[in-house]
Amino acid sequence: MRIGIVNDSVMAAEVLRRIVISCPEHQLLWMAVNGEEAVSNCQVALPDLVLMDLMMPVMDGVVATRRIMKNTPCAILIVTSSVTGNSSMVFEAMGAGALDVVATPVLGHNNTNITTNELIRKIELIAKLIGCAQKKSNGRQQNRALKPADHRTDPPMIAIGASTGGPQALTTILAQLPINFPATVVIIQHMDKKFTHGLASWINQQIVMPVKVIVEKERPQKGTVYVPSTDHHLTLTTKGTFSYSVEPADNFYHPSVDVFFQSISTNWHGTIIGALLTGMGRDGSTGLLALKEAGHHTIAQDEETSIVYGMPKAAKQLDAAKEILPIHEIGSRIKALIGGK
Repeated sequence: MRIGIVNDSVMAAEVLRRIVISCPEHQLLWMAVNGEEAVSNCQVALPDLVLMDLMMPVMDGVVATRRIMKNTPCAILIVTSSVTGNSSMVFEAMGAGALDVVATPVLGHNNTNITTNELIRKIELIAKLIGCAQKKSNGRQQNRALKPADHRTDPPMIAIGASTGGPQALTTILAQLPINFPATVVIIQHMDKKFTHGLASWINQQIVMPVKVIVEKERPQKGTVYVPSTDHHLTLTTKGTFSYSVEPADNFYHPSVDVFFQSISTNWHGTIIGALLTGMGRDGSTGLLALKEAGHHTIAQDEETSIVYGMPKAAKQLDAAKEILPIHEIGSRIKALIGGK
């Protein structure tokens, strides 16, 4: 994988350079000292992955991410010295198209090996995401045996899956829902567990519905937005409660949209609206198809408003979405379907 490094700190840039060249499967394509230089470099030599710092002179990492994703889209991993201290910028960058965030390894610190291994692990995950082979099955055989949901017991559920560009897309939808919305909302956003509490807090500041981090064995309640906080997958049990699971272990999306959508298609006895938003890869497409075939309403974000048209495109290819809508219309459509005023 060809990698570009963007960092104004000479020491941090050198640490990142050493890490990249230590992995024979990766190639260091170029280095930049600020966002403006990175944008220019991407136009000349587009890497597979950019390791993007946040706080830089001339042009910061958020603006650079937004311009790269608009003009020369590629995978971007935010690498910053203070993840928690820059949390608002982290979510802005992820809303603009960054895939994930990790702390910058610092030579001489006690946790240098830990942060280095975490950076390498995330680079490897992104490499799989970019180059992973897709299964030929379209998911129909897997879903054929599903029984239609019983719509008599549970309140309506809005299940939303998102990845690259998800934070901003999610707030665009959720900001249109009222505080007394008569449904439960569950968000499955690809994100490291260290940042999901911050994501929940960030979303909570921008919408009127309360946002809650999911606790094991908790039962979804209407009028609440739920966000999982785990490196494991979120599922809904046969008892209608949330649960975290390591299975399927070979699914490297964490948490997986497909896993959650499949679980609610069989275990939630109420109306479900499934929505699949911007994101790289195919996660969520077969799960959305399962919901559609179980008689539920399904929505995919359109290409024009998607930061990365990967997951919604996969859903379109499977004919998993009953509607394909721009992001600014999805919230009002959900509200109309549920009947919330």
